[in-house]
Amino acid sequence: MPSILVRRPSPRLAEGELTHLDRRPVDADLALRQWQGYVAAFSDRGWQVVEVQPADEYPDGVFVEDTVVVFGDLAVLTSPGALSRRGEITSTATAVQALGLRVARISEPGHLDGGDVLEVGDTVYVGRSTRTDEEGVRQLQELIEPLGRRLVRVPVNRALHLKSAVTALPDGTIVGYEPLLDDPGIFDRFLPVPEELGSAVVVLDDKTVLMSAEAPRTSEVFAAHGLDVAAVPISEFEKLEGCVTCLSVRVRAT
Repeated sequence: MPSILVRRPSPRLAEGELTHLDRRPVDADLALRQWQGYVAAFSDRGWQVVEVQPADEYPDGVFVEDTVVVFGDLAVLTSPGALSRRGEITSTATAVQALGLRVARISEPGHLDGGDVLEVGDTVYVGRSTRTDEEGVRQLQELIEPLGRRLVRVPVNRALHLKSAVTALPDGTIVGYEPLLDDPGIFDRFLPVPEELGSAVVVLDDKTVLMSAEAPRTSEVFAAHGLDVAAVPISEFEKLEGCVTCLSVRVRAT
């Protein structure tokens, strides 16, 4: 059974880091309800939901994806680019160890956010963003090349993370919003989407993707490609540059 790691949102969510957006009011109660709906989309489809210990002192803790990247049975704990987020790693480490995964770490002076890592088959695209530096990328490359993975660096200058701009469909096609990309030609198969909030999807199974409810035109594009779409509202997280990928870490059965 596949699993996901999630962490419930902090009451201090509204204080989270912002890089490309202006700050807007965030409704913490609505955010919690939206998070519960997001988690239900997985559990209703047979995923095991593993809650990482709450970290209410960290406003961005709900974006658990940034703290660990999983490759088969190897969990790579990151070193987040934002200083305010580095304390989130401790509780994530406890969760992945409890799942029996092997554990490695990105260490200082390297920095890496999980939101900059997109695995498509044996290729691992890694965004060079404001949160992920070359030393972090180098350390990750050393860890995953022995696993048969090929790492491809992707410049990210117009979005917070790589997966804010592109993700992948079940067949490996990269989907993204072109105005956020420096060079779409990096990707072997690329499908542009018409809405910025449509660039992020999470694969639920071979025929189903999870995406934001705020991208209805993109949902129609995916449906035309024969996919089922589970659309969930995550507006309060989108105000903080979050997306559907940020809120979970998928752990596939090996």
